[in-house]
Amino acid sequence: MLGMGIISPLIPVYASSLGATAAAVGLIFAGFSIGRAVISPVIGYWSDRIGRKPFIVAGLLASALVSLAYLWADSVPELIIVRLAHGAAGGIVFPVTQAYVGDISPHGKEGTWMGYYTASFFTAFAVGPLLGGILGDRFGPSAAFYTLSGLTFLGFLLSLILLPEVKNRQARSTMPRPSFAKMGQSGIVRGLFSYRLGTEMGWGIFFCFLPIVTGINLGMSSTQTGVLLTTNMLITSALMIPFGRLTDRFNRRWMVVIGGAMGFVQMAFTGFATEFWQLLVLVSFGGIGGAITSPAGSALAVEEGRKFGMATTITVITMAMSIGVAVGPIAGGALADISNVVWAFYFAAALSFIGISLFTWFSRPKSSS
Repeated sequence: MLGMGIISPLIPVYASSLGATAAAVGLIFAGFSIGRAVISPVIGYWSDRIGRKPFIVAGLLASALVSLAYLWADSVPELIIVRLAHGAAGGIVFPVTQAYVGDISPHGKEGTWMGYYTASFFTAFAVGPLLGGILGDRFGPSAAFYTLSGLTFLGFLLSLILLPEVKNRQARSTMPRPSFAKMGQSGIVRGLFSYRLGTEMGWGIFFCFLPIVTGINLGMSSTQTGVLLTTNMLITSALMIPFGRLTDRFNRRWMVVIGGAMGFVQMAFTGFATEFWQLLVLVSFGGIGGAITSPAGSALAVEEGRKFGMATTITVITMAMSIGVAVGPIAGGALADISNVVWAFYFAAALSFIGISLFTWFSRPKSSS
């Protein structure tokens, strides 16, 4: 994730240097999520049947190799293909590693363990863009892609040598056979899928268009925009572990709703903000919400994964996130083109509200009668 964060601020510049239009840049960004969404359910199913380590190791090696392909892409179509391939490699690694942590999480401590895991993601991705900017300024974009490949290859070696297989921790006879049909009957799974789809569409729009609003509409510097984005992620990362522990003590369902509602407030009021400090308050508020909802949602996914297959369940929810991140900016951009970019944030808030509402409905306790 540190490597992914390093290249994130350089992709638009690299794409523009190849002659990409704004629409093409959006498609290039969406390519990673599309590749991940297509492959992750298949990988999750087979990971539940074969084990975790083979997929983690293979995915990391594939990611390291694909990272070098960015340097060979000399046209927009080639860059799109590389992004799709990189997303597919990520679709092998990300949900399976989350399933691995779910496998080894003690009963009743799922929130704590998933809090540690997700905190590492947010911390690395928050620090990465700063390092990427420094590398890009001093050595050019190629240095960032080499660094991404090197860090991922290091992860491959460490996993190959040090990571034990987890499938022997429980008898094969007691492990649930993956079933998409049975999973579809779970209100929690349907709720989490709906929540992730709606909220990730909203967040995709927010992070895509915030630089436009701050830079063009409000005349803020790139540094100020970077501070806003980094503040949001660092607050989430810093609070993820304590809120993960609270998740194991309080109602996880309501923590998802509360955290999601805070994110909705951030999106809904961004369009009204006219000062830097106002946006800083909003992204800080939303960062706290992310720290509340992420470990709670992950803990619920782990609980359902024990019933329907850990990786299968998690990859279905991950697929919803990938679709949301890919579709959200495209839909928000279309709305911005026919109206005003501020309306993209209202649209993002509406999508988030729908996701929260569907989660609340699907996950409601069943009547004992």
